[in-house]
Amino acid sequence: MIFFFKPTYVFDKVVDITPEFLSKKQIKGLLLDLDNTLTTHNNPVVPQSSLDWIEKMKAAGIKLMIVSNNHAPRVTPFAQQLGLEFECEGAKPLTFGYSRAIKRMGLEKRNVAAVGDQIFTDVMGSNLKGIRSVFVFPIKQEESLPFRFKRACEKPFLPKLEK
Repeated sequence: MIFFFKPTYVFDKVVDITPEFLSKKQIKGLLLDLDNTLTTHNNPVVPQSSLDWIEKMKAAGIKLMIVSNNHAPRVTPFAQQLGLEFECEGAKPLTFGYSRAIKRMGLEKRNVAAVGDQIFTDVMGSNLKGIRSVFVFPIKQEESLPFRFKRACEKPFLPKLEK
């Protein structure tokens, strides 16, 4: 059971993932979480670091798609700024959003990984789908009580960042 909460790879932040790393691991496509992975929670502005990273990935031929549990009004404008396709209302940790995204990408699931900042949605959903998971630490800790509760529950399962 603990397997479901264990990420395949761990990075400090999404921009630390390199095309070289992905190539070595034969990963040709990434399914990207939105909030606290590409930007802070509910922030409509795309950070320059995310824009630069997306361009680097695209230049390397890595297919990218956002898979978010958020609704279309949140995801659509952000995805448009990045020039990325998306699946909103992904229902993570259920695998529906991941399944739709992998099919749309036209890749074998063995060549896809999902990137996100939450153990109980992003990592667990990836593991349930049978794809590799890339855990990144949240850009910023959320202040709301539900998020603080969720983060406290995740604490025993948080991976260590290897230097």
